[in-house]
Amino acid sequence: MLLQEKVLSGERIGREEALELFRLDLFELGMLAREVRRRLPPEPIVTYIVDRNINYTNICVSGCKFCAYYRSPGDPGGYLLSFEELARKIEETLALGGYQILLQGGLHPDLPLSYYEEMLTFIKERFPQVHIHGFSPPEIVFFARREGLSVEEVLRRLIAAGLDSIPGGGAEILVDRVRQRISPRKCSAEEWLSVMRTAHRLGLKTTATMMFGHIETLEDRVEHLLRIRELQDETGGFTAFIPWPFQPGNTALSVPKATPVEYLKTLALSRIVLDNVPNLQASWVTQGPKVAQVALEFGANDFGSTMIEENVVAAAGVSHRLSEEEICRLIREAGYEPRRRRMDYTLLN
Repeated sequence: MLLQEKVLSGERIGREEALELFRLDLFELGMLAREVRRRLPPEPIVTYIVDRNINYTNICVSGCKFCAYYRSPGDPGGYLLSFEELARKIEETLALGGYQILLQGGLHPDLPLSYYEEMLTFIKERFPQVHIHGFSPPEIVFFARREGLSVEEVLRRLIAAGLDSIPGGGAEILVDRVRQRISPRKCSAEEWLSVMRTAHRLGLKTTATMMFGHIETLEDRVEHLLRIRELQDETGGFTAFIPWPFQPGNTALSVPKATPVEYLKTLALSRIVLDNVPNLQASWVTQGPKVAQVALEFGANDFGSTMIEENVVAAAGVSHRLSEEEICRLIREAGYEPRRRRMDYTLLN
């Protein structure tokens, strides 16, 4: 059986086959991914969410070479938002029709776990209707190490305080050889996966990401996808996968920026390999609206967030902004019906 026939028949793709697929012509690979996307799910809709990224602090001891946003402790420009500043941002989000906040920060060396519990409790008491999608695995691992607790204990405490789900940040590439070069102080690949495994067992839904286009190889990207697929087989807890290309501006990594063609091929390969992850998100934040429209024919079925606020990618010199109305227009122009969703992909309209 030809590899293309294997994909179209819905059979699972292995490591060497994934590498072979990436070498196909752009449009042939895109066609295969589009057919897979039509099975998962089959409806001609494209979802999106209205939310806000709130970076509660940029003070971080990780020192990742790919990050243009962080500040080391004591550096000029470091900040920690007050709870009232958080409240103001959430009020603005609700006024714009938002339902969720994405809460992420750096690895702040001076904040105890109780601080984060108080933050979550404050938000839930003031805004009980808000879904808190917060604290990526590197943050969870950092909290656990600082407190001398297990990851499960940390997660249980955060859930009790109001945490609703976990974003897939900090995955980068789930290969330790790569991680040790670009983010040596951040959690290992196995620790990232372990946080997600534990979160899923405790009932939290999460997303997964991949930041590619820096020092990794194609084999590393495939390894990343296979590790996500393996954990999803085990737990079923990932609602979506979000691959996005590294943005080198203002960072310590001097590498060429990934092309739209490389982005689309990686997106398409993700859709084919991740046969058990139901949703794939287009990255208009890094690629802009036109490439994101094309991504809907390369396997993506979700347009991501309105990004009422986004700081990390913007710090690398990339700044695209879209309103909810513009997102809906772009989706319709691409031939799909826009539908607003929740984090778990239940539809709101």
